[in-house]
Amino acid sequence: MEKVFTMDLAGSTLKVTIGKVAEQANGECLVQYGDTIVLVTATSSKTPREGIDFFPLSVDYEEKMYAVGKIPGGFIKREGRPSEKATLVARLIDRPLRPLFPNGYRNDVQIVATVFSVDQDHLPDIVAMIGSSIALSVSDIPFDGPTGSVQVGMIDGSYVINPNEEEREKSDINLMLAGTESAIMMVEAGCNIVSEDQMLGAILEGHEVIKDICKFINEITSELGKEKAEYTVFMPNEEIVNKVKEFGTNILTDAIRQEDKVVRERLTDEAKDKIREEFKDLMEENGKDVEAAIEDIEVTEVRRGIIEEDRRPDGRSLTEIRKLSSEVGLLPRAHGSGLFTRGQTQVLSITTLGALSEEQTIDGLGDDKPKHYIHHYNFPGFCVGDVKPSRSPGRREIGHGALAERALVPVLPSIEDFPYTIRVVSEVLSSNGSSSQASICGSTLSLMDAGVPIKAPVAGIAMGLIENNGVTKILTDIQGLEDHFGDMDFKVAGTREGITALQMDIKVEGIKREILEVALERAKVARLQILDHIKTTIEEPRDHLSKYAPIIHIIIIDPDKIGDVIGAGGKTINKIIEQTGVKIDIDDDGKVSVLSEDSEKAKEAIEIIESIVKEVEVGDVYLGKVKKIMKFGAFVELKKGTEGLLHISEIAHERTREVEDVLHVGDDVKVKVIEINDETGKISLSRRALLEKPKGNERNHSFHRRDNNGNREEIENDSKEEKDN
Repeated sequence: MEKVFTMDLAGSTLKVTIGKVAEQANGECLVQYGDTIVLVTATSSKTPREGIDFFPLSVDYEEKMYAVGKIPGGFIKREGRPSEKATLVARLIDRPLRPLFPNGYRNDVQIVATVFSVDQDHLPDIVAMIGSSIALSVSDIPFDGPTGSVQVGMIDGSYVINPNEEEREKSDINLMLAGTESAIMMVEAGCNIVSEDQMLGAILEGHEVIKDICKFINEITSELGKEKAEYTVFMPNEEIVNKVKEFGTNILTDAIRQEDKVVRERLTDEAKDKIREEFKDLMEENGKDVEAAIEDIEVTEVRRGIIEEDRRPDGRSLTEIRKLSSEVGLLPRAHGSGLFTRGQTQVLSITTLGALSEEQTIDGLGDDKPKHYIHHYNFPGFCVGDVKPSRSPGRREIGHGALAERALVPVLPSIEDFPYTIRVVSEVLSSNGSSSQASICGSTLSLMDAGVPIKAPVAGIAMGLIENNGVTKILTDIQGLEDHFGDMDFKVAGTREGITALQMDIKVEGIKREILEVALERAKVARLQILDHIKTTIEEPRDHLSKYAPIIHIIIIDPDKIGDVIGAGGKTINKIIEQTGVKIDIDDDGKVSVLSEDSEKAKEAIEIIESIVKEVEVGDVYLGKVKKIMKFGAFVELKKGTEGLLHISEIAHERTREVEDVLHVGDDVKVKVIEINDETGKISLSRRALLEKPKGNERNHSFHRRDNNGNREEIENDSKEEKDN
């Protein structure tokens, strides 16, 4: 039976329809916010998947081009693989939900958010996130929700919930927030350099609205929610676990306490093999229980050391950053490069500068704009000592690249000040946690090495959390082990003045304000330490570009003349490009960008363009084309739509009896403008004025006079030699 629920959300109606469509899914809802409509379904397998040690949750965010009245581009004209935006939204949906499923639950769960209609003032991202919580809450799938989600902006110091398109353009904060009624679960933010207090205020402001959304979902669930299905929990055999822990705890604990990751992993593997050997009689039938017990020892001992002794696996204090090192200019042919190392996490970032026409364009749902800064992040298997095939970027690579991009965009120069498309690629060469933040630091080095005039250096740090029995420990600069066994991954990037990007994932059921405050403050202290280090490597952007970087020259022309420069079917501009080898971009406002590694070629192209758009003046020289021949001279096209008369007397120093003795239609001829009639605008040209005079002045000169009827006539003037005779 169809049922409709509504609530006011930031001044617009959120409408939820249940029971109208997709009735065979475990849970479904059709959510409308403004004119944005998203169908979200939650489906679970009837039986658990055996042989796995993780919860198999998958989230798909399906962008449909019809939602904004578009036909997909390309030959096939059908939606293909998810765009980067769709991948990022799927991650936003997944992250706050995953911790709220039962521990040991192994049934496959799939959430599908299908975007049917998009209104740019009401983003489908938020609608899909809310819808996923509703679909799970009303389904029979075990889920300890609900969660609510909002976007928070800040304009002139005031917070705005779910800002519209115009407000998003003005906002200094773009915060995507999700949480339960009692705590924050997920934070994703890009900021225009804001303070820790402003960011904390935005999170808390958003959480107040999230509480209302959760109450609304609870009302829906109390009326239409299905009874939760019974399920099997896969937990290891307690008796076996206790035996393994009794034997192996001390052996494994000694191995874990090593500063060097490679040494620690080698000793840990040796300790695990010793434990397996001790319980080899159980491995065949109960091997999974033994392995689970071994991992439980690792988790317990890492967490216990931090909680009870303030001791981290590598011996650092809770607020200590790993050893830092960095350098720039490693790659001689790259436009800029920076190597950043923090402990055993190492990232090489490379900057490439290109023409504005090399911007990234996306066939999306209407809210994507061309990107002139592109950040890519690569995480090969060798960086963690693994063997794995090289494939296209996964969700992790896309997500980390997007985070680094958000962190650096606020400090980039405007296109007017630096008219380049910038691509930075971060290659993770070694990883022991926080590689995404190392990529931000490495990219700052690389951009400054490339001579990009960034407003300020940016650094990133990852904070962690260990929580047990009411005791909370916050960790600065978490390594891989602390991330894997910890309860929080809280990434903060920014300048000395404030935050530019934020990302938080929680593995427990939310985080309170007090923890956020401490984490943000400690992240600031660490960030400033890293920025001090970066300054010792390169203090400010170089004052010049690499000799291998293209040089961009910009001129402004009359927008009405753009068509003259381009020519019919691009004929004119393509001829300039072919002749000079440059790249040319022309904006609708008349800004022309000429890009070349050869400044002389760029100068030549600019001169050609200026000659095309320049108004004709006396004294100008043109390479024109003969368009028509008359008895008294030739009409020469100087540029498109502009012709002048080359009188027969101005063709050469010698007497020209017939125009066609020298010129023919289609010939290129170099001429000089010698007169422009003030009344008619007619242009008189001379070829003779550009030719070297014959020696001895042997030419018969001619001049003009008016006859009795006012007509112009040519009079022969004999040479000096003839007069003497």
